[in-house]
Amino acid sequence: MNYTEIESQVALVALLHKKQHLKHFAFQNLDFEEVTELTKTCTFEDCLFLGCTIPKTLENKGIREHCMVFPKLNMPYNAFVNKLYTSTDLYDKYELGNPNSYEKTHDRLVYKHYLNTGKEATDIKETTARWLHDHAITDALYDFLEAYNEKRIVAIMGGHSLSRADKNFLEVAKISKQLTEMGYLMISGGGPGAMEATHIGAWFAGNTIENLEKAVTILAEAPIYNDEFWLDKSFKVFELFPNTKFKSLGIPTWLYGHEPPTPFATHIAKYFANSVREDKLLSIAKGGIIFAPGSAGTIQEIFQDATQNHYLSFGYASPMIFFNSHYWNVERPIYPLLKKMQEEGKYKNLILASYDTKEAIVKELKAFTNNFG
Repeated sequence: MNYTEIESQVALVALLHKKQHLKHFAFQNLDFEEVTELTKTCTFEDCLFLGCTIPKTLENKGIREHCMVFPKLNMPYNAFVNKLYTSTDLYDKYELGNPNSYEKTHDRLVYKHYLNTGKEATDIKETTARWLHDHAITDALYDFLEAYNEKRIVAIMGGHSLSRADKNFLEVAKISKQLTEMGYLMISGGGPGAMEATHIGAWFAGNTIENLEKAVTILAEAPIYNDEFWLDKSFKVFELFPNTKFKSLGIPTWLYGHEPPTPFATHIAKYFANSVREDKLLSIAKGGIIFAPGSAGTIQEIFQDATQNHYLSFGYASPMIFFNSHYWNVERPIYPLLKKMQEEGKYKNLILASYDTKEAIVKELKAFTNNFG
């Protein structure tokens, strides 16, 4: 049985004009008080009401007897969010020129609540609300991805500590820019460092390299995410370059809530459960993953992705591309280890490559897309 999801007031009004008897619909975070007149002649059977505002007139129709009703929960976050976040949602009360205003933003208030109730919360209401929230985010995530060819979804993984002033930051942005212009959806863990560079590149797709370099120069004035003006510099760039025709997807987590999510991701799927977040991030990047220099988190993702490709978890393997050969062959010799294990038959199906240039990376991904997608 499939339920038709209704996720906006506009869609709700259109539905109520069209149908009198509603069966197998899921209403997410909608206000039925705004459509009281339209519901007077309607009946509901086996529907889901997820965090909706329900007036007495609808209650009197016996929807709790004939439908499943999940009430709103009194939390600083919406457990039934019906769309992905944007930077405007998360940084709603941020004031340019006043870094302390970050403390009043939705993102920060939710993180404080997350810490106060415990990263591993024991209160059943809190744990239920978190899982409902993450389920709703996953639902919105897959709604968003319906518009994309899965083999054109490419992730860039890399360290959160990569400085905006580091040459690799600009190189990652250039790679992302070109791939976005070629029709790829670029995704990342949605945080600072190499992740942020991914979304800056996507933001400047269709723009000039000179403007991208100008933006990165401004960002580099607050090079690391814990710099007081890190977020401020992002909004300075938005003032100069306020629009983009292209989309990108960030998937951060409140587990690492001390790392602010990059505002350059046009769509943000922020999770409480990092395990769910990591799984979604790696599983949807079926067009390949570019691994920029990183430490513990990036290395974890490498082996998780290798296992996924080894077992052909989604029917086929996708490229694992290591950007910065010296780093991945010498400083953190993960690449030769994977190659050796592949030669010994310990890993199968891996598509491995190590490059230092944008051109080589783009060529590798293009070849995969042409051959398999």
